Amino acid sequence: MLRRTLFGLAPALVMAGTRRPWKEVERMIETGGFKGRLSVDDLPTPALLVDLDALDWNIAKMAAHCKQKGLALRPHGKTHKCPEIAKKLVAAGAVGACAAKLSEAEAFAKGGIGGLLVTTAVIGQHKIERAAALARIKPETILCVDNPRNAAELDEAARAAKLRLNVAIDLYVGNRTGIKTGAPAAALAKEIDGLKGLKLAGLQAYAGHAAHRNGFEARRELSRNVMATAVETKKLIEAAGIACPLLTGGSTGTYNIDCDIAGMTELQPGSFVFMDIDYARIGGPDGPVYKDFRHSLTVLTTVVSKPSDAEAVVDGGLKAFSTDKPFMPIAKGIEGIGFAWGGDEHGKLNLSKASRAVALGDRLEFVIPHCDPTVNLYDRMFGVRGQQVETCWAVTARGMSQ
Repeated sequence: MLRRTLFGLAPALVMAGTRRPWKEVERMIETGGFKGRLSVDDLPTPALLVDLDALDWNIAKMAAHCKQKGLALRPHGKTHKCPEIAKKLVAAGAVGACAAKLSEAEAFAKGGIGGLLVTTAVIGQHKIERAAALARIKPETILCVDNPRNAAELDEAARAAKLRLNVAIDLYVGNRTGIKTGAPAAALAKEIDGLKGLKLAGLQAYAGHAAHRNGFEARRELSRNVMATAVETKKLIEAAGIACPLLTGGSTGTYNIDCDIAGMTELQPGSFVFMDIDYARIGGPDGPVYKDFRHSLTVLTTVVSKPSDAEAVVDGGLKAFSTDKPFMPIAKGIEGIGFAWGGDEHGKLNLSKASRAVALGDRLEFVIPHCDPTVNLYDRMFGVRGQQVETCWAVTARGMSQ
């Protein structure tokens, strides 16, 4: 059902051979002088491809949605880890970028991106020193905090550096990190309000478990319930006379739910730029497949062995795709191909039900199970329109999990 609905009508990418010598291709990639000269068929594989038409469509849709709902958009950079994509989002109206870790935020800042929100608390002397250095370069940066001790340490560092750090209280809304909503969070807000080195920007409430709840109605009910506690916490803080302008959260799975919760001020989705099989499976308002955004990210592989008519092996294995999900990559443009892991470097294909023939040397694109960790496997991604390579972007924040 998922394969037929999403990928059955996609144009098949099955080609053999290259048009240019590999030294010339590598030289063009390194120098960037390939727009209009390099085709997808020229690329070494495995390669991470971004369909620029689909990417632009996804960005425009989310930006228009937030504008229509009167919400700020601060997309999560942990999905793409690429300042060039962050720039496209800012150009479309985003106020900045979220970063899962401090090192990601540093990479984005170096790449010219401002309006940064570091969504994980910065703990420990060295990271706090780095956070202060980042705030000196990008003073509007917001750091998340969920513990009075961490707040005091940030305050000490800020005063020593003659800075005032913006902080958002990370709320525990049923998923991973954060301080309990209600009175505990309000007490932390009062402490922060009394610290001269910190300024309370507001609250973060990320309910990741709601984002992937299967079935739209079940997802809406869960997200509304948990986010209601964040809204009430914001009201409690403001009732104490403490300014709390920001309530940021939401995801690709709940962007069209959380946008209608009174009190939300900002959405921080990430995967919508690329989409993946994982999100496609959560279901939408109109059925079991989530179709709000287009699949723009694929891995290009080459058929490197053909043991029989019903079998083939591609050069994309455990090192080319994330393996944290129980489902396999799905071939784009050819129905009925079964994929199985063949080790670090290889994927095994079952062609017994394939809708078309596959030959040695053919190029096959696969839609990926989970976009974020797949991107983290690559140094670069190629932006393509049709069969033409238009750009090559460095995955600048790759591996930056510190």
